[in-house]
Amino acid sequence: MSDTDSAIASTTPQALMGYHELLGMHVVEWEAGRAVVELTIEPKHLNRSGNVHGGVLASMLDSALSLAGLHCDVPGNIRRGMTLSLTTTFVGPARQGVLRATGTLRGGGQKTFMTSGEIVDEQGNLVAMGEGSFRRRSGSESSQGTPDPQLREPSE
Repeated sequence: MSDTDSAIASTTPQALMGYHELLGMHVVEWEAGRAVVELTIEPKHLNRSGNVHGGVLASMLDSALSLAGLHCDVPGNIRRGMTLSLTTTFVGPARQGVLRATGTLRGGGQKTFMTSGEIVDEQGNLVAMGEGSFRRRSGSESSQGTPDPQLREPSE
């Protein structure tokens, strides 16, 4: 495992959990102002037409776009946020392979931020694009974040 892979692996548990794991999304890049989420297409992701369901694509965009404004450099700390609005445009079908969603911070302040991004397939074909507005939760305004309660040592 490279240093980069190690750094990503150490931040991934605080980045995507629960629902994201259910879908099979993984953070592959995450830095201030930018996040990349990937998903390997499985039969469970397809609609009745054999294409990746729009809800899966919207979920990928929501995750990548929100993470672009929630990066935290402090080990053991986390920044949390919530989606205020998400606009998704479906451009082309995807049926197999790996999808890559990239979110980029575009502006905002301490509490509210705006991002945009896209999803491409393995060949670089545009599958979907989106824009979102997000709000950082209390304590997440600073890039220092707050201690992640899931990383606390159990009490003896």
